Order: sequence, then structure tokens, then C-alpha cells
Amino acid sequence: MRLLLNPFFRFSTAYVGSQTSLKTGFSSQILPFHLRKMLHYKMEERGQPNTLDYRIYFKTSEGKYISPFHDIPLFAGDDQTMFNMVVEIPRWTNAKMEIATKDPLNPIKQDVKKGKLRYVANVFPHKGYIWNYGALPQTWEDPSHKDNDTKGCGDNDPIDVCDIGSKVCSPGEVIQVKVLGILAMIDEGETDWKIIAINVEDKDAPNINRIDDVRKLRPGYLESTVDWFKKYKVPDGKPENQFAFNGEFKDKDFAVEVIKSTHQFWKALTQKQTDGGAINCKNVSVCKSPFQCSEEEACSIVQSAPTFGISDTLPEEVDKWYFLPK
Repeated sequence: MRLLLNPFFRFSTAYVGSQTSLKTGFSSQILPFHLRKMLHYKMEERGQPNTLDYRIYFKTSEGKYISPFHDIPLFAGDDQTMFNMVVEIPRWTNAKMEIATKDPLNPIKQDVKKGKLRYVANVFPHKGYIWNYGALPQTWEDPSHKDNDTKGCGDNDPIDVCDIGSKVCSPGEVIQVKVLGILAMIDEGETDWKIIAINVEDKDAPNINRIDDVRKLRPGYLESTVDWFKKYKVPDGKPENQFAFNGEFKDKDFAVEVIKSTHQFWKALTQKQTDGGAINCKNVSVCKSPFQCSEEEACSIVQSAPTFGISDTLPEEVDKWYFLPK
């Protein structure tokens, strides 16, 4: 659900289906659906869209500023295959928006490369991102952890999600997704997991419960997903990305275990039990976290950012096609 309030405020929702145990990180009490607490989020835009200073900050319906990385709960339902997803990049768009892990309160901003805003190239026949792309909050791919299966270390970001639902979402929207499977991409030697999921509000969601269902009801989507991730950096002069497991998708049980492990890495990060380097762990709600800040401090961080302005024009390169040899 999204309600347009004014040019720089938007609503989104997330659900909490359980009370989280600080010791295990998982549910200590499961609530029935009608007793779940619905959390409403607002997105506040700052700066000028399509420029270096543009940011999307998050706050609760009560007006309290939060971190989408640390303060939005991971689990969304009454089982461990339903999660909150923070949408960073809507389907069909090119701007590489991402949770700014090194900025206070971790707003969404556009990635920068060599001083310029980064846009993903259109590698024929694809246009921009072919799913709603985003991240699972309260997860972290630890760069000091070497995965036993992929033999690569984490990429130092929250775990990525590809929502294959039909709705085109908005940047900063918080949706609830059902996990279906996972792809293990190797990006310049790092393990970069890609969760395949579907928005629980999608009309096909009741019939898509595992990765094989995607093959049946979304024929060609998984193959296109591998092709997209393999080639999207080639126009920038980089080699094709590689994949663990010969590019095969692992099932939802495997995916959930990977998510659980990244959730544990995140817990260690926010409790200062591991070295996060330049990662900014400032939060307002993580219990016993030494990085917890006051509401006043969080507010001052956002208020210090430039006010929302008129969008700059997109560069012509956004519409350029790249035709690569087979």
C-alpha cells in the first residue's frame, strides 16, 4: 500500500508477525494474522533527484526517523519464508539506487562510480532491471566470512532480492515477499547472493511457492535472470559474472538458511561483535546495540540534508541499447 502525501512524503507498510529473540534472532512468540502489528513507513525525499545529493530517508507513521537497514524487521509473517523487502530499484528503471550502508541512518541513494551517478546499461533484450530489486533489512553479507559452497566472501551489503511480482514498485517502498529460491553470483571474487521472491500481494503468489513454480508460471524468467546478471557489467568493460552451482538456482529451504546466516552476521555487526569497517550502524531501535541513537539525533541527521528539489534530467545513455555477441 502506498499513499502519495506530497512531492517528498510516501507511505509504505511492513508487518511484524512475532517477537524476536535477541539470543537466537528468531521468533519466540508467533501471533495469529489478525493480531499482527502493522508498521507504516513514510519515505522522505531530500536533495534533487538524479543528482549526487538525492536521498530517500525513512520514518515511522509517528514521524520517527529510522534506518531501513537496521530498524525495519526482517521477518514479516508467521513463518520464516515471509520477509520485509526494501525496494531500491523499480522494474524497468536504470538508476542504481541502493541503501547507503556507510551513511548515517542508511538512506537510499544512487550509486556513484568515478564521480558520476551510476546507471545500469540496457543489454538487449533487457530494459533496465527486470524485477523490482532491493534488499532484506537486518541482513549483512560479512566480507570476512568465506562461504563453504561458493568459496567466496560476502560483498559487505544487505542481501539482495529480486521481486518477480507484476506490480512495479517505487523506490523506498516496503513490501512483503515470499522466498522462492536463490542464485549465487560471484562478482569479482565476492559472493553476491540473489534471493528470488514474489510480492505476497501478487495475484499469482498463492500458486508460486518454490523455484519450480516460477519455471512453470513465469517461463523464461529464471533464464533471463541469469543472463541479466551475467552480462550487465560487460558494457562497462568488465568480464561476465560467474555463478556457483553452475548457475543453478537453489531451492527456498537453502535460501532461507542463507538469509538466517546473514541475519546472524547483521546481529554481530550491530552488537559490535565484529568489525564492520566503514558500515554505519546508527539505529534507533536495535535493543542493546551500542550504535543506538536518540530520536533527536536521528532527526538532526535528516534535517541537515538538502531540502527536496526539482528533478534533474536523465542522461541520454539511459536509453542506449547494447548488443553483445552470443
